[in-house]
Amino acid sequence: MAKSSGVRRTVGNYLTQPAVRFLARTSITPSIITCFGFLLAVGAAALIVTGHLFAAGFVVLFAGFFDMLDGALARYTNQTTCFGAVLDSILDRLSEAVLLVGILLYVSDQSSVAVLLVFLALFGSLLVSYIRARAEALDLECQVGLFTRAERVIVLALGLLLNQIVIALAIIVVFSFFTFGQRLIYVWQQTRIMR
Repeated sequence: MAKSSGVRRTVGNYLTQPAVRFLARTSITPSIITCFGFLLAVGAAALIVTGHLFAAGFVVLFAGFFDMLDGALARYTNQTTCFGAVLDSILDRLSEAVLLVGILLYVSDQSSVAVLLVFLALFGSLLVSYIRARAEALDLECQVGLFTRAERVIVLALGLLLNQIVIALAIIVVFSFFTFGQRLIYVWQQTRIMR
């Protein structure tokens, strides 16, 4: 599980380094990147609501890139701050919620199954993030998990690009709750060792 976290980090660094080196020479801060990524998610949600799913899929992927870019820029330029980390975390949650609300509005008159999946996807993604935040507040490490935000963004984008929202939501629901279980067990194992 820790290995998959390292792979994600390596791939993320590879994708972001050229942009990070360029942005480091400008006055653009990591927090500006974070806010811009959130605005892209809002734009993607608007595209979803209006039925432009293919375009929304590309915007979701682009917003996901900015989600990786802000942290990479902060580390590269030594601008990591507690407030920046909190802002990033909050806007990440809001970005996911905005996208899922956009999907909810799009599917609300089409499929009750899709509506249920939207709510379950929202709960699952919040649980995955919450358990990590709660564990880290207790000084426990919790970066494990098969299906983190990066995977959810990719699956959601593919679902939009291929016009297969229900399938994408179902994948997100199943693997988000699986990841929540993984993290819960991992935290439990750490607390047993601490006794």
